[in-house]
Amino acid sequence: MTQALSTENRYQADFAAFQQCADDEPAWLRGLRQRAWSRFVELGFPTNRGNEAWKYTNLSRIAAISFAYPQDPGADLVQVSDLKGLAPQHDLWTTLVFVNGRYAPALSGGPPAGKARVTSLADAAQQDGATAERHLARYASPEDDGFVALNTAFLGDGALVHVPAGQAQPLPIHLLFLVTGEGEPTVTYPRTLIVAEPESSLTVLESYVSLSGGPTFTNAVTEIVAGDGARVHHYRMLMEHPDSFHVGTSRVVLGRDSSLTSTSFSTGAAMARNDFGVLLDAPGASCTLNGLHMTGGTQHIDNHIDVDHAKPHTSSRLYYKGILDGSSRAVFSGRVLVRPDAQKTDARQDDRNLILSDGAEVDSKPSLEIFADDVRCYHGATSGHIDEEALFYMQSRGLDPKAAQRLLVRAFASEIIDTIQLEPLRAFIDQLFLGALPGPGGPA
Repeated sequence: MTQALSTENRYQADFAAFQQCADDEPAWLRGLRQRAWSRFVELGFPTNRGNEAWKYTNLSRIAAISFAYPQDPGADLVQVSDLKGLAPQHDLWTTLVFVNGRYAPALSGGPPAGKARVTSLADAAQQDGATAERHLARYASPEDDGFVALNTAFLGDGALVHVPAGQAQPLPIHLLFLVTGEGEPTVTYPRTLIVAEPESSLTVLESYVSLSGGPTFTNAVTEIVAGDGARVHHYRMLMEHPDSFHVGTSRVVLGRDSSLTSTSFSTGAAMARNDFGVLLDAPGASCTLNGLHMTGGTQHIDNHIDVDHAKPHTSSRLYYKGILDGSSRAVFSGRVLVRPDAQKTDARQDDRNLILSDGAEVDSKPSLEIFADDVRCYHGATSGHIDEEALFYMQSRGLDPKAAQRLLVRAFASEIIDTIQLEPLRAFIDQLFLGALPGPGGPA
């Protein structure tokens, strides 16, 4: 059960205004939003104690703030020059920019996406909504989650990436979601739909960035469906302001012999949730899920990862790392489900955390639910401080304590960073985490 929202009237007023402004949209989309709103009214936010999925994350701060939905996204107030250095960039990437959840064509650019269809959901729904109607809200269901229901209720724009069957999309596609964060507390609802048809391949980056401070709430939903034999490389970067709140829900469905490689990076937000679920829905499907996060001060990051082996001969690898400083807190909840018919499953999950201060805390709960008898599954979790012997060794070679600590922490993070295949992204992430490390060149 979930409690009623103290700010429900604000959400209700914003939803009514949003529906009124969107009266020229397709009937299927309008009906989807109305059903999602009705479900959100029933579910609310999971603020009650006893909700196992949110056991270590208190949502009262989000539920207590009356976040306003900006009817005018304010894209005309943002200049291309404002984006420099905020997120990884490359001239050969196809980049779509969204301001407060709405597509901003004047800020977008890069070369055409070949035979792939890369456009806004608003344009797709108006011009040819068959793909959007067939896939939207099929994998991230509003029925099961209050955050997904609220995002779907305000579904008016977002990103659509559609790669036809047999096509390889050679250039990365970058989806940059900006939050302006000026004035009163605001909420945005980024939405992404990625469809990789059979035997296709692509690389997609999602970046979430704040342009200024102030309390904001980003409620993002991403759906990815990969057809038989498809290959999807996916990166997700959270770099919002320390005053922000972020709940990101990603749902993935993989077909026969398809694969997903997804890596998550997080350094921002006062409180963030990365809710990532993968359904391996046919033999030969595989996924590799990596993650790296760094927290400091009073930040709170919650990684909730669910891998569902629904069919035999599927494999998964889950490897997350956290670096904690100050009085910050990290949560890792990882579940690997092996269904009764999913024989020959090969699954592994690891969560490793490096704690740099006495005030930081980690709650790690990897789990296996196995209902088949011919499987190979492993899980593990570790948390600890920097190895004193390694630190002493480096100091004995002339490094001062802070420099030695930074070098060891960087080595810990590099195991995830070095898996990035895109050189401009790898360089950006390396500098991002290097700048966040305590000691010379980073925060004190």
